[in-house]
Amino acid sequence: MSTFTVEPIKAFNDNYIWALRNDREKKVTLVDPGDANPVIDYLQQHQLTLDSILITHYHRDHVGGIKRLKAMSSCHVYGPSAETIPDLDTPLCEQDNVVIEHLQTTFRVLDVPGHTLGHIAYYAEPALFCGDTLFAGGCGRMFEGTPPQFLSSLTKLANLPAATKVYCAHEYTQSNLKFAQAVEPDNAELKARISQVEQLRLKGQPTVPSLLGEECQTNPFLRCQQPSVVAAAETFCAEPLSTPSAVFATIRRWKDTF
Repeated sequence: MSTFTVEPIKAFNDNYIWALRNDREKKVTLVDPGDANPVIDYLQQHQLTLDSILITHYHRDHVGGIKRLKAMSSCHVYGPSAETIPDLDTPLCEQDNVVIEHLQTTFRVLDVPGHTLGHIAYYAEPALFCGDTLFAGGCGRMFEGTPPQFLSSLTKLANLPAATKVYCAHEYTQSNLKFAQAVEPDNAELKARISQVEQLRLKGQPTVPSLLGEECQTNPFLRCQQPSVVAAAETFCAEPLSTPSAVFATIRRWKDTF
């Protein structure tokens, strides 16, 4: 069980760069620093040294700050072996382990293709850093993968412990849950979650991390075998759907135009 603390560094309109710290050390590990400027402000404010960077995938809003941060520090950059990542030191794929000494933590690497083909996630109980694969209440757009591939990635994440804290990379929760309610209007757990999220956003607070158990109860992309989600998908496409991946493909297409 890892004991590091995690803080969000806000970037762009809705990105979160995650800062991982052990309070006994004056070092920090970052996840997906798409912009160097807010990171530099954070490091100066807390008088921290940048130790390492964990990258989930190659999109600009996740890697844009690497070059500048690398130039001003001796940080080590980890990222997916199947993608082109700036200044990458250690390429990673499924079942690799990343030992971050200042956190006294070992992360297990998971291949989670779908949003991009080389996308990876980092897991150290109870924390999951999943980039744009799984969102609070939703999932990333399917830019490069196939529906069976993306659903397999989400199922892999859903099989982690229910108490896992899901640190995704964007504040999309309200819009995701609005779509989830269109899919499952009678889901009582979803209704309660929407109310909780509304209160957090009214206070200007992040809705991330979420709990994986909560995602399994309210996130339609993790519920492609639930009769209510199947029925909604079939109504949307006006034809029967025989597999969970067909249901996933349908609700992903529905969400793209929602």
